[in-house]
Amino acid sequence: MTANEPHLADAEYDAVVLAGGAARRLGGADKPGVRVGGRALLDRVLAACADARTTVVVADPRPTARPATWAREDPPGGGPVAALDAGLRHTTAEQVVVLSADLPFLGEATVRRLLTALGATGADGVLLTDADGRDQPLVAAYRAPALRRELAALVKAHGSANGLPLRRLTAGLDLTRVPDPVASFDCDTWDDIATARARIREHGHVLDEWISAVKDELGIDLDVDTGVLLDLARDAAHGVARPAAPLTTFLVGYAAAQAGGGPQAVAEASRKAAALALRWADEDTADAKPDKAPDATPDARPDAG
Repeated sequence: MTANEPHLADAEYDAVVLAGGAARRLGGADKPGVRVGGRALLDRVLAACADARTTVVVADPRPTARPATWAREDPPGGGPVAALDAGLRHTTAEQVVVLSADLPFLGEATVRRLLTALGATGADGVLLTDADGRDQPLVAAYRAPALRRELAALVKAHGSANGLPLRRLTAGLDLTRVPDPVASFDCDTWDDIATARARIREHGHVLDEWISAVKDELGIDLDVDTGVLLDLARDAAHGVARPAAPLTTFLVGYAAAQAGGGPQAVAEASRKAAALALRWADEDTADAKPDKAPDATPDARPDAG
């Protein structure tokens, strides 16, 4: 990477999500639509590549939490190489992130990590490896010209991309590997689904997962400091009354929306409400003070009248 070349983690990229498999080990279930942590697997993957310039999903169109461009290999069911070829035809960026639709633990940070690693090397692509050290070419970032070059070579050699395994494509690429047993975890069986659902409900993950699910469900794309909101809820619950916590955080959200929305508006509304909760609590714990001085007349009281 030269001094004048943009860092790929900051550069624009396109994403291709393969979501048209038969899911035989799930008994033919609609795997992209299976819910983990309240969200469809496909929606979870689309959230991870939300900042892609163009996101292409290779599958029959369906409702999703985020917009996407839809493509299909011809004929449908032609396999991952044919699906990737169909998806790439709708992309123009020099970098493309290629993902399967069954990655429950994939996040934006992993996508950026792949792009950063790609920018730091001269490789054709960077892919994750799983807990057993196996390549996961559908959790990867590639240089689009290299992918198109190898796809063209395969089609020339075999007549079409249909039925070709991905290893035929990746064998011709110079690849860098990044171990990540969590982000590379995919859901091929119902046992995998059960494992993913259980992990998401673990104490260390459940809050972030819930917030992400709520934002997707409400169509909110807003990053806020959840610690500030939790502190506010604690102060309202302890200093006022337990029901004050949810009501106060609701009012903060409403006030932030009235102020134009955004993280700064949430932070400012939270600051004001937290200060009020602390003042409220201080009044309850401070030493009692008389309403008037002992020698004051009734008319000297502030509320006299």
